[in-house]
Amino acid sequence: MPSRQPARRRRYKAWAFMANKKHIHLIGICGTAMASLAGMLNERGFRVTGSDAAAYPPMSDFLASLGIEVAQPFDPKNLSPTPDLVVVGNAISRGNVELEHVLDQRIPFCSLPQLLHDEFLRGKEVLVVAGTHGKTTTTSMLSWIFQSAGLEPSFLIGGIAENFGSSFSLGAGKHFILEGDEYDTAFFDKGPKFLHYFPDAVILTSVEFDHADIYKDLDAVETSFKRLVNLVPRRGRVVAFDTGDSVNRCVAKAFCPVERYGSREGSDWQIANLRFEPARTTWTVMRNGKRWADFEFALAGEYNIFNAVGATALATGCGISVEKIQQALRTFKSVKRRLEVKAEVNGITIIDDFAHHPTAIAGTLTALRGRYPGRRLWAILEPRSNTLRRNVFQHELVNSLGLADEVIVAGVFKSDAIPVAERLDLMAVGAELQQSGKHARIISGVEGIVQTVAPELRSGDVVAILSNGGFDGIYEKLPARLKQLPASAASSSKSPLEASAKA
Repeated sequence: MPSRQPARRRRYKAWAFMANKKHIHLIGICGTAMASLAGMLNERGFRVTGSDAAAYPPMSDFLASLGIEVAQPFDPKNLSPTPDLVVVGNAISRGNVELEHVLDQRIPFCSLPQLLHDEFLRGKEVLVVAGTHGKTTTTSMLSWIFQSAGLEPSFLIGGIAENFGSSFSLGAGKHFILEGDEYDTAFFDKGPKFLHYFPDAVILTSVEFDHADIYKDLDAVETSFKRLVNLVPRRGRVVAFDTGDSVNRCVAKAFCPVERYGSREGSDWQIANLRFEPARTTWTVMRNGKRWADFEFALAGEYNIFNAVGATALATGCGISVEKIQQALRTFKSVKRRLEVKAEVNGITIIDDFAHHPTAIAGTLTALRGRYPGRRLWAILEPRSNTLRRNVFQHELVNSLGLADEVIVAGVFKSDAIPVAERLDLMAVGAELQQSGKHARIISGVEGIVQTVAPELRSGDVVAILSNGGFDGIYEKLPARLKQLPASAASSSKSPLEASAKA
């Protein structure tokens, strides 16, 4: 069996090219982190090209705005002329035709975290936001707080932060704020991405079982987060959510100070006086048991308050005043694909949300209940993530979807890739929802979903489309179909819940 050492040397020899601003090609460029890296490299003066199987918003639009073309589909021709360095996205596996060409031709390659660390994180104070849920929004909040305070941070976010209109920035300040992903690094490095970032401080939002394709069980997930915490130096700090045995275990042996935030008595940063209003949310933060400050922003959902308090705690520890934090949160918008209103047609509100785990789905639907009280709530779900396509959370998924009034579940994405014994049983999900009194239907394709749902929608309905992918363009197809229907049918008939609420 040949030694792996030569391949390792080939990868690291790539750094000799970095100082000369050479050509870098990204395989799998439309992933949120990969697209952000492409933008950062472009800003640094490198020639950047990329390829993907399929491009869809928001990252395809983002890359187009930077003038970076996306070659589709994967093809060895996309690597001509030969780049000086290839970045291999973590979604790329052996058998990919471009990756095989890279290996056959011995083109230098590396992973996103490797390049990010060596080219962008050196010399910076690195602040990492990690956790099963809430990473993207919390990273966006923290970045906006630092920016509003005039600290000009660099940041990398796994989504488009609406305050910036971007997922990255290379600021002049000393801080680099980074979304820390526990998913694997690359086909040749199956450890989590965040172990490459060597943080000075960490926010830990939550720890649950996820990514069933790479983690065997919750213990394996916890091990990764424990290793992240173990990287924080003694002079650093961990700000951790105050609920959950898994979080407790992950921070128990930290060598640095640990501060807890949430709603539990005795937490360092405790939420109180939480109030949801039609257009804003307000709350109070108790610090070490004493009233500290009042906050507000435009976002819905209790989970977003937790995100905000975690960001507040870390920002305060970095010397940012409470007044500047309050102002930043008041002006914070959101992140693309997080409770994003995609369209309003004939009084029907279409929401796009990235939720792809039962806990996140429940949080999203609960938030929409609070933001749109008395209105009929639809959940249209695409089981697409590597966890949701499996039956590991089948019962929990039923409970989460049961928070909606009408449930539509699409076919399992690339179901053939999941063994039947491990695959999500859609018929069982539908039957269990029906038994609980919910109107649930399984409709395999987007065209069928659109043709079925559109005529049933009425003015006042709220439709939550839940997927971590493009969902075959449903975000555009459903509003387009609604516009084709007679407006009078939708506008003249209120949804049953809204009508009863007004009565």
